[in-house]
Amino acid sequence: MPAQPPTIRFAIPKGRMYDAAVALLAEAGVRVAASSRDYRPSVSLPGFDTKILKPRAIIEMLDAGARDLGFAGADWVAEDGADLVELLDTGLDSVRLVAAAPESILEGGQLPGRPLIVATEYVSLAERWIADRGLDARVLRSFGATEVLPPEDADCIIDNTATGSTLTANALRIVDELATSTTRLYASRAAMDDARKRDGIARFVMLTRSVLEARRRAIVELNVPADKLDAVVEVLPCMREPTVSPLRGSGGYAVKAAVPRDELASVIPAIKARGGTDILVTRPQQIVL
Repeated sequence: MPAQPPTIRFAIPKGRMYDAAVALLAEAGVRVAASSRDYRPSVSLPGFDTKILKPRAIIEMLDAGARDLGFAGADWVAEDGADLVELLDTGLDSVRLVAAAPESILEGGQLPGRPLIVATEYVSLAERWIADRGLDARVLRSFGATEVLPPEDADCIIDNTATGSTLTANALRIVDELATSTTRLYASRAAMDDARKRDGIARFVMLTRSVLEARRRAIVELNVPADKLDAVVEVLPCMREPTVSPLRGSGGYAVKAAVPRDELASVIPAIKARGGTDILVTRPQQIVL
C-alpha cells in the first residue's frame, strides 16, 4: 500500500483577516466549519490539520516549523524578521505602514530636529526607520491604540492604516510611508524542504490563486459578423487568445474571452462600436492558468 501523505499543519488568522481568508477558501471550494469558540475548525481538504491563531503566532510557528502553511500580514513578517517562504500575495487587507505626527509639532511639514519619542508596536521597523532617516529619537513600545499617544506621551507614531481616517480623527498627519502590506500565504522552510508536503502545498496555492485570478477577470461573450471579427478581437484583451466559434448558419462568430475587470468600462463600448452584439458579461469562480 502506498504511504499516506503527511499532514499539512495549516493556520488561519483570527481577527480582521479571518473573514477574508475564509471567503477566499470558500470560493476555492474549501469549506471551513468552526463555531465562535472553536480554534480547531474542520476544513474540507483531506490531509490538512487546521488551527485558528493570532497572526503574530502564525508567523512565529511557521518560523519555528511548528506549522507548515498559513496566512499572515507582510508587515508583521517584516517586523519579526521571520524566515518564511512567501507563496502568494492575496492583495487582501491592504494597509500602509506610516509615520504620523500632530500638525502642531511639524516644521515645514517635517518632523522637528529635536529629540523625539516614537510610539509603535513595530519596534524593529521603527528603529530601522529612525536609523535610515538619521533622527534623534527613541522608541516607545505601544500595545494597541497607538494613535491616542501624541502629543502628550509621544511626538510621533508608526502604525498601519487602511484609509487614514483614524489618524485624521486623532489630528495626526502622515509624514512618511515605510511600507505597504497585504495578507499573504506563507510556508515554513521545513515544509517546503519536504517533497510530499510541498506537493500538497502547491495544490493549495493553485486553488487559492485560481480564485484571485477569477476575481480580477470577467468572462465576456459576444456575437460578431464575420467581416468585423478581426476588428473586435483587436480590442479584446484576454489571457492568451479569445475562443472563437462559428455561429450556426449565420456567417458570424461567437467570441469568448476572460477580460480584466478594470478594463470592462472601455472594452464593452469598443466591442459595440466595432460591430459586436449580444454582449454577455459573467463572473468566473476560478481561473487556473
